[in-house]
Amino acid sequence: MKVLGQVPLFAGLSHEDLVGIDHRMVSLSWAEDDPLYTAGDVAEHLYVMAAGRAKVSRPTPNGQDVVVDLLAPGDLFGGMHTLGQPTYPETVRALTTTCALRIDTRAFRDVMTQHPEVALRVVDDVTALLAQARADVTAQSTATVAQRVATTLLRLAEKFGQDSSSGATLIQLPLSRTDLAGMTGSTPESVSRVMSQLRKDGIIDSGRRWTAILDGDRLLATVAASA
Repeated sequence: MKVLGQVPLFAGLSHEDLVGIDHRMVSLSWAEDDPLYTAGDVAEHLYVMAAGRAKVSRPTPNGQDVVVDLLAPGDLFGGMHTLGQPTYPETVRALTTTCALRIDTRAFRDVMTQHPEVALRVVDDVTALLAQARADVTAQSTATVAQRVATTLLRLAEKFGQDSSSGATLIQLPLSRTDLAGMTGSTPESVSRVMSQLRKDGIIDSGRRWTAILDGDRLLATVAASA
């Protein structure tokens, strides 16, 4: 119930309404590196992240998986063929021990029928995703690699960041350079050069499973810098 209350799609629904949705959901768990579902599988479910972290990746023509997003508790993800998505376009894999709530196609259609406000939010979410996709394409064609990396780090800090006693913002995620390259539309080599420069400048620090933003203002200035 607490998890459902954090999902923007269900904002404003009464306790009784959330109880009804909760009864339609199944709780599942996965170990680190387990797939929640794989690209190409029939899209039959929506998921709500309850605990843990997961990464979303898409296959490329050369057979590689490119990370496009990271999921945190409260995030809604998945797909349904009744919403125009016959198969999952992405693979979702657990970064840590993960728990999520799952609802099937018929049950979610019932929810939208009973709560038209939820159906309207679905439309709004799809519209926002299309707008973000267009913005990302524009950014990849006009922004520098440094700007794209800085923007991605700031997004991750907003979603996953924890304030440390030193004043830094800590992102505790096992992100590889390949992962960041996929999220920024760049190459691992270019991302490595940018991250090395950011560390040298004292803007960030990083380890195998964490990244710390030491100077958020300078990272914002990197985003605002002209190409």
